[in-house]
Amino acid sequence: GALIRIKAPRQMGKTSLMARILHRVAGFGYRTVPLSFQLADSKVFTDLEQFLRWFCANVALQLELPDGLASHWHSIYGTSMACKNYFERYLLANAPSPLALGLDEVDAIFRYPELAADFLGMLRAWHEEAKNRDIWKKLRLVVVHSTEVYIPMDINQSPFNVGLPIELPEFQPAQVKDLANRHGLAWGDLEVKKLMGMLGGHPYLVRLALYHIARSEITLEQLLETAPTDAGLYSDHLRRHLWNLERHSDLAAALKKVVDVDAPVQLASMQAFKLQSMGLVNLQGNYVTPRCDLYRQYFRVRLSSS
Repeated sequence: GALIRIKAPRQMGKTSLMARILHRVAGFGYRTVPLSFQLADSKVFTDLEQFLRWFCANVALQLELPDGLASHWHSIYGTSMACKNYFERYLLANAPSPLALGLDEVDAIFRYPELAADFLGMLRAWHEEAKNRDIWKKLRLVVVHSTEVYIPMDINQSPFNVGLPIELPEFQPAQVKDLANRHGLAWGDLEVKKLMGMLGGHPYLVRLALYHIARSEITLEQLLETAPTDAGLYSDHLRRHLWNLERHSDLAAALKKVVDVDAPVQLASMQAFKLQSMGLVNLQGNYVTPRCDLYRQYFRVRLSSS
């Protein structure tokens, strides 16, 4: 009946943490299933029954079971009840060991508010069932998402206010120094300060820098000089963000306000949360700052010219 919620901006290590959790419990004899909602075709999200059948069939597939939908899916009871019955009488009942189910990229359903509300409400109901029925204690859920949940839901039906919440922080200087040493780099505090002056403690950006520096493909000085340009190590990463911003002009305008000044600024709440979920800004109370100097330098130029 356990529920773990992992939330952090993109490329902070959420999927890696979920995989480590599932690997850990597999050592205790749990059956484990990692399922990314990014794998679903977009048409799957247009209908609740179609989505839940896809969900059930893919869990069964990873457990190396026949999908069993023909004999264990009964639409007459209602879609959510049919899904519950499938798990209870097929996936959970026929095995003595618990099932740890890791749901990654759950953000994919947030664009479909009605479907999301029904699915998330169902997960909350399953979590509550475990308080009273032993069979549901055999289900362990790990839910991973990067964006804020803007789905209007009854507080008693949301899975996002129960269970164990985990928010992944940025690396601290001591952690960056330790990671550099693990890459075979004899770095002191000065090198760490220089790198974090550009990248902050962003796990993905720091890890990529250390990897290429350790392989002698680039020096720290060269990286710092070229990082905020289209010729630098992060060009693909930065262009992907720029492409997303160009599709959402309101967010591009909001980020431009943030990077054009050297002091924290206030934004509309929704814009601030969305930019934070994309991993581009930090929230400090009601104020917003760029996530790192790399983003400030790059987007100050690119958003001024776009």
